[in-house]
Amino acid sequence: MVVGGLTYLYFAGGSGEPSTSLTTPTIAGEGSTTTLGSGASTAPGSTGAEGSSPVEAQAFVIDPEQSTASFEIDEMLRGEPNRVVGTTSEVAGQVAVDPGDLATIQFSQIVVNARTFETDSGNRDRAIRGPVILNSASDEFEFITFDPTSVEGLSGPLTIGEPLTFTVTGDLVIRDTTNEVTFDVTATMLDESAIEGTAAATVLRSEYGIGIPNAPGVAEVGDEVLIQLDFVATS
Repeated sequence: MVVGGLTYLYFAGGSGEPSTSLTTPTIAGEGSTTTLGSGASTAPGSTGAEGSSPVEAQAFVIDPEQSTASFEIDEMLRGEPNRVVGTTSEVAGQVAVDPGDLATIQFSQIVVNARTFETDSGNRDRAIRGPVILNSASDEFEFITFDPTSVEGLSGPLTIGEPLTFTVTGDLVIRDTTNEVTFDVTATMLDESAIEGTAAATVLRSEYGIGIPNAPGVAEVGDEVLIQLDFVATS
């Protein structure tokens, strides 16, 4: 039974190779005057409140070679507590910043290829790609997306080298479920050409219908999942 289960996970989880290369999503309304600032709320993929004045925004694109999307979840493995960490560099998105007025910040959709998550176990990786967990081996659920709808905590001019803390709320889509999630963000403009930072949120896998397959030695898998993006975005 164990051999049969592992064989099923192997084939159901696929190879982990992405079906296509990620491209950077555009900021909806690029070239228009709409913005997404503190307290603003818009439809998924759009960029903000109506009636804003034009701004001189500079676009910064997430660099996958310097960025990592990850998840963390606790489990009991062979009777011992274990924290599972999965990572991928297959992430895309961009942000537009007007250095004179942070309240006009704009975000594109953020996209992560969930098929490419890797942990410290190939068997676990295949299980994660399988139908019980993320089902990312299926082309239909290969990508996790986040559509920002509002930002809180940003105003005034930008200072190079000064860390900023704020929140970004939006629609997080995993598999076929969409929930509103708020990410805590810390970001610093390193110079005129690069921004680095971290965005993190905790979600419940039960709210996304994510189960846990029977696996030898694995028990008591937690419901809370930490999702994090460590990013460098360049102009």
